[in-house]
Amino acid sequence: MISIFPQVVVLSGMFELINWLGLFNRPSALILTYLLSTVPFTTWILTTFIREFPRELEEAAIVDGCSHLRILLKILLPLMGPSLASTGILAFILAWNEFLFALTFTLTDENRTVPVAIGLIAGTNRYEYPFGQIMAASVTVTLPLIAVVLIFQRRIVAGLTAGAVKG
Repeated sequence: MISIFPQVVVLSGMFELINWLGLFNRPSALILTYLLSTVPFTTWILTTFIREFPRELEEAAIVDGCSHLRILLKILLPLMGPSLASTGILAFILAWNEFLFALTFTLTDENRTVPVAIGLIAGTNRYEYPFGQIMAASVTVTLPLIAVVLIFQRRIVAGLTAGAVKG
């Protein structure tokens, strides 16, 4: 739903849902929102990867007597490792950098996310804009993302290129 429409279009409905569930100004509101916003993206990425699996793998497993659950757990999930890693990292980055929902659904400083806190950094008066503090905070926040990408770099590349060339 959210991948089809811009966030602003979905914002009023999500606000009503969060308010009705009693989750306003709680971290669980952001968890629910990020879950709902990343599920369409991850489904789309993983569906395109799964479509590239050879049908013969599943047929051979059925002939060997595997149940559908065992086919999923023993054959498909190990083959999906690179795509799951790359999709998970991309969904994490999408949720990590989200600003609008976090700004709307949280009021207090202890519940705000880092992008919202950076956006609300103010100078000592209305004419001062603290570029140095904002830049330092932005670089500090980017470091965990860089570390995650560097650690899983091989998996990301393997997951993004899987299925690109039929063999």
